[in-house]
Amino acid sequence: MTVSLRFPSGVYGVTPEWDDTDRLLDAISAAAAGGMVALQWRRKTATPETGPKQARRVVAHCQSLGVLAIINDDWRLAILTGADGAHLGRHDGELTEARLALGTDKILGCSCYNDINLAKHALAAGVDYIAFGAMYPSMVKPDAPRATTQHIAQGRELAASHGPDSRAAVVVIGGIKPDNAAPLVAAGADSLALINGLFESPDIQATAAQLAMLWP
Repeated sequence: MTVSLRFPSGVYGVTPEWDDTDRLLDAISAAAAGGMVALQWRRKTATPETGPKQARRVVAHCQSLGVLAIINDDWRLAILTGADGAHLGRHDGELTEARLALGTDKILGCSCYNDINLAKHALAAGVDYIAFGAMYPSMVKPDAPRATTQHIAQGRELAASHGPDSRAAVVVIGGIKPDNAAPLVAAGADSLALINGLFESPDIQATAAQLAMLWP
C-alpha cells in the first residue's frame, strides 16, 4: 500500500529578509519555475504594518503559481492571508490550538530542531510535517542546534507510525545547498528547506531545478 504525504516532497523555499516585495515575488517565480513546491514566508525584521502587506502579496503570488504558501510563526496571520498553512517554532504557541484553528485542510508544520521528543509531541498534535535542523552550519542561525541524519531516520520512523494511509513529512533545514543536499535526501528527508542556499544563489531557477532532481 502506498502511503501519501500530507506535505509535498521536494524544494521548500523560505524567504530571506527582503523588504523589496517585487524583488521577492520575482525570486519566487524563478524558484517555482525550477521546481519549488512550497514557500514559507518568514520575516523576523518586518514591521507590523509592512509584514502583513508583504505576506498577502506573497501568498497570492504563490497560489497563482501552484506553490503552497506557508506563514512562519503566526497561524492567525496564515488564516487572515488565506495561506495554505503555518509553521510554528518552539515559542510560537500551542500546536493543538493551531491545529484546531487551522482545521484539517490547512498545513501545520513544526520546528523540532534536534529534539526527537519535540517531534513526538508534534506528531501527536497532528502536524503535517516535522522539521529538523540545522543540518549544516547556518548563516541565518549560526547558533542553531545541529541535527544529524539520525534525526531524519528517527523522524521518518515516528511519522510512519502515525496513521496507516498518510504520514507527516520530514523536512530538513540549515545550511543546505545543492552540493550538500543529496545525503539528506538519501537519509530519508522528504523536503529540503532553504533560505540563502536558494534565494541568494546567482541563478535561483537553476538552483531549484538542480535540487528538484534529487527526487525521482
